[in-house]
Formats: sequence, C-alpha cells, structure tokens
Amino acid sequence: MDKENLNIKEREKKYKYKGVQNGAPGAIYGLGFLGASVYYLVHAATFWEGVIGILKAIFWPSFILYRVFELLKM
Repeated sequence: MDKENLNIKEREKKYKYKGVQNGAPGAIYGLGFLGASVYYLVHAATFWEGVIGILKAIFWPSFILYRVFELLKM
C-alpha cells in the first residue's frame, strides 16, 4: 500500500504544472486579431485588399513593435 501511494505521488510530480499559467495573452491576441481583421476588411475596396488585410491582422503585433522601435530610435 505504501508503494502504491509512492507511485501516485511520482505520477503527480511527473505531470505537475509545467509553467503554463493561463490564456490571457492568447485572449488578448485573439481579440486584437478580430478587431484588426474587421478594421482591414471594412476598409478593403477589393478582394485582394481583404486578403492582405487578413494577413496584416495575423501579424499586427509585429507592426506595432516596429513602430514603437522606430519611434524610440532603436
């Protein structure tokens, strides 16, 4: 019985918390993606501008970081 409890504790230790906290950054990115895609699609005049708008919506954090680094002269 003691050995069985030890095995349970070893399994709990093995599959314990791996450093993933919560989904807040993913949720923020998801909301940003939705907002950016709606913005770009509303302002698109042609189909291909809409396609490029979706691609921009996927990569919007990189555009923001580029502008911030540009403004900070980094």
